[in-house]
Amino acid sequence: MIKTKPWISALCAPAIVAFVIGPVGLARAEYPERPVHIIVPVAAGGGVDVMARMLAQKLGERMNQTFVVENRAGAGGIIGSKFVSGSTPDGYTLLYTPSSLSLTVVVHKTPPYDVTKDFTPIISVAISPYALVVNPAVPAHSLKEFIAYAKANPGKLSFSSAGVGSASHLAGEMLKTMAGIDMVHIPNKGMNPAMLDLIGGQVQAMFASVPGMLGEKSDRLRPIAMAEKRRSALMPDMPTMDESGLPGFEVANWAGLLGPAGLDPKIVKKLNGEIIAILDTDEMKQRVKTLGYDMIASTPEQFATQLRTDIERWGGVASRAGLSVN
Repeated sequence: MIKTKPWISALCAPAIVAFVIGPVGLARAEYPERPVHIIVPVAAGGGVDVMARMLAQKLGERMNQTFVVENRAGAGGIIGSKFVSGSTPDGYTLLYTPSSLSLTVVVHKTPPYDVTKDFTPIISVAISPYALVVNPAVPAHSLKEFIAYAKANPGKLSFSSAGVGSASHLAGEMLKTMAGIDMVHIPNKGMNPAMLDLIGGQVQAMFASVPGMLGEKSDRLRPIAMAEKRRSALMPDMPTMDESGLPGFEVANWAGLLGPAGLDPKIVKKLNGEIIAILDTDEMKQRVKTLGYDMIASTPEQFATQLRTDIERWGGVASRAGLSVN
């Protein structure tokens, strides 16, 4: 038996302990250890950007770390989205985006990314509802009356949109297919110009963002039906397209958080749980509603299903309408 001198044992013990517990200590390091960047692929100041900053502030308070919101707008959200899809999947670069993430894929001949393969869904936070709205000169006060009027005047009605391939455009194309009506599409450079065309009578209908039209006087436009599956808390008395005779009709602008593909499920779970806790407060419920959104607060799995459904639904609409952007 070899005896070890006491002073040697005393010197070696800390090193042995460090060797044994060192890796464990590293493995237990809490995420996030450094600032997290949330990329917003649209310009600053809109509802999506404001909501991202609200969440970033609350996440920072709850997780004792800095969450930085960075706007990388351009190309319909492609620039910021591609930046995140190509980043390291370590949880420090995330994407807070509207539903243009999915729409971009279905209208481009060469999609800039694969939504279902290049991103990791974390949470669908909220949804900004759309409604079918008509100029008051249109003699229709319900979806049934509007469809009947459109069928009696084939090709004579026009609808405006925020641009080719936008949610408001694809919604109009879906209405044409599902209702069997013929309308002319008049694209615009944004939702506000499209709304002005509707109010001015240059077009007869459009799918408008509900928050954008709530401030308008009732004599300037007339909402016909909500384009969500369920009635919106913003307009609870307005029936949906689904219950008005077009089962399954749904279009809205969701906002959600994703990471690049390969994001650690533990990080996904943690971020999802923290955000759901934030959204469950009275303060955030009110702030989200004030921005014109209905709460979703999904699981990662529900968000993934939503993304796949978007691609299938809008891909079919774009194909039938012959939409293709280079």
